[in-house]
Amino acid sequence: MKAILFDGAGEADVIRVIEEEMPELRPDDVIVRVHAAGVNRADILQRQGYYGVQPQFGDSVIPGLEIAGEIVEVGHAVKQYKEGDRVMAIVGGGGYAEFARVNARMCIPIPESLSYVQAAAVPEVFVTAHEALIHLGELQADQWALVHAAAGGVGTAVIQLAHATGANTVFTASDQNRIERVKTIGGTIGVNYKTQDFLGVAMEVTNERGVDVVIDFVGGSYLDRNLRSLAQGGRLIEVGALGGGEGVLPLGFLIHQHLRIIGTVMKSRSLEEKVSMVQRFCERWLDAFAAGRLKPIVDSTFRLEDTAEAHRYMEASRNFGKIVLTLD
Repeated sequence: MKAILFDGAGEADVIRVIEEEMPELRPDDVIVRVHAAGVNRADILQRQGYYGVQPQFGDSVIPGLEIAGEIVEVGHAVKQYKEGDRVMAIVGGGGYAEFARVNARMCIPIPESLSYVQAAAVPEVFVTAHEALIHLGELQADQWALVHAAAGGVGTAVIQLAHATGANTVFTASDQNRIERVKTIGGTIGVNYKTQDFLGVAMEVTNERGVDVVIDFVGGSYLDRNLRSLAQGGRLIEVGALGGGEGVLPLGFLIHQHLRIIGTVMKSRSLEEKVSMVQRFCERWLDAFAAGRLKPIVDSTFRLEDTAEAHRYMEASRNFGKIVLTLD
């Protein structure tokens, strides 16, 4: 099969298209012919060597964490799927390939209304968004959330889930065009982080009360202001640290306001934890995708052979929503 491999760690020019052996089917697995694969920030970090040469938590040295395609083989212990079923899935590596091995419990049936490209834009970002915003953040209707990087893959998913929950959002983006686009998918109040102070806006729109949840991908210099944006008992959910891993922690404020800081990431979770995350997402939101109340936001598609260009595009922060590789 055709697949992508990183020839060492570095810039996008380390990406290679190779011929690889088909993955070996295990009893609890299915083999999926991949029609589309989502590109995620974690893929770039892996390419840059952030996780090491061969991450121990990966199921394959081939990159790629989410796929959509058709099941072509079924392990003998799998009862819930059959050959020909359309599924989207989170994989422990191996998504950037013509065929991928998936534990069957990580598969999600693709609603008839979604194409393979659309389906590939769902699993990683929406499962992550639900886990951060709803399961850990405990956001409820009529509450407020502060969402950073709202124009990205996970960010657009968080905005949609907050809106579907009946909550309000203060969100950050890099320019007015992106702010207006986020509003079209349910964002409430936009903040241009280059020219405005999100803390001031968050306090103003909540009448100095603060927001109930902050979903942050930046870390670093945002830590102090994120916490000060929270209402009493609020939750800061850290999903990434693109702005650095060190920041100022206003410990007295955290203690007296009864705040919580919770970190979450999917890539290093155990299989059982990942399965639970997928199940929680499906129980809450899969019907909404089937009914068209939720729709994945696809910015652009690239052929598998053009994976390097897809990575450069993401690194330039040019996308609104998901970048998807196609293999048809």
